[in-house]
Amino acid sequence: MRNRRLVWLMCLFALVILSACGAKSKEEVTADLNEKAEEVVGYKAKAKMTLQAGEEKQIYNVDIWNREHQFYRVALSTDKKDQSQMILKNETGVYVLTPALNKSFKFQSDWPRNSSQAYLYESLVKDILADKEATFKETDQHFVFETKTRYPNSHMLPFQEIRFKKKDLTPVSVKVMDPDRKPLVVVEFSKMEFDAKIDKESFDVKKNMTGAQLEMPVIAQPENKELAVHYPDGEITGSSLLEENEIVTSNGTRVVLTYGGDKSFTIVQEKAEVLPTASMQVNAVNGEVVDLGSSFGVASDHSLSWSYQGVDFMLASKDLSKGEMIEVARSMKMAMEK
Repeated sequence: MRNRRLVWLMCLFALVILSACGAKSKEEVTADLNEKAEEVVGYKAKAKMTLQAGEEKQIYNVDIWNREHQFYRVALSTDKKDQSQMILKNETGVYVLTPALNKSFKFQSDWPRNSSQAYLYESLVKDILADKEATFKETDQHFVFETKTRYPNSHMLPFQEIRFKKKDLTPVSVKVMDPDRKPLVVVEFSKMEFDAKIDKESFDVKKNMTGAQLEMPVIAQPENKELAVHYPDGEITGSSLLEENEIVTSNGTRVVLTYGGDKSFTIVQEKAEVLPTASMQVNAVNGEVVDLGSSFGVASDHSLSWSYQGVDFMLASKDLSKGEMIEVARSMKMAMEK
């Protein structure tokens, strides 16, 4: 009897000790993350982003700068340097730069606050705060949350798993998942420098365009090169290709794909025009900046346009929602070229 009482007292003592210095609650960790995000005056981060559809993967390097949650620079590139794009936010607006084409577009947009951004620290914290049903667990080295996303196409990518280091609350990885919780977008952070000193000039459009072109020069305008046509995944919308037309233009070939079925839409694609290197024109655009994974696009109520590997794409539809147009665009970059 005495032995059993002794064992019970030892167990009770152990529980008291564990509760005094044990695991933090979800609310405590969330409060710590929110406090850190609010206190950060600037940061630089590097990450690898993997996009997956079916058996195919595309991998991009992401370089992120943030100053006072007011100035942003997010650069996407590949190891082969065959795709590079950048989004900038400064005092005058939001800009999308495509260095290889020497093109810049300006938006009046509330990006990045209008949706989830898997590579921005404060956006991840906002997602956690916004989802009162977010789940939480603690491992030996990490705090792990699963939250709902705030994407325009959130029905296609409804969940994300966010993993932070326990010792300093830096992000480790983000897995954006489909309804079956299969990861389709994975961001893995390799570097996170809090309180980085970044001046305002670092977000200047001309300065960033020039610097990017030193790493990835403006491409030569291709001559008589056949356009490699991209086709979307028909399973996404339940639509089928009704007609494909080729039109000869001064810039080469323009291909028009017409889809019908459950929902109808049209996709136009042609070789992108490369602006002269002496030109530094910035074009104002009406529309919303959207993240397509491997590039940034421009969305309106009934259209979506973007550039990818030297090709301009434009999708138009009165039947597809903005989220569905984004999914069609994402599937085209994953689909095999015909």
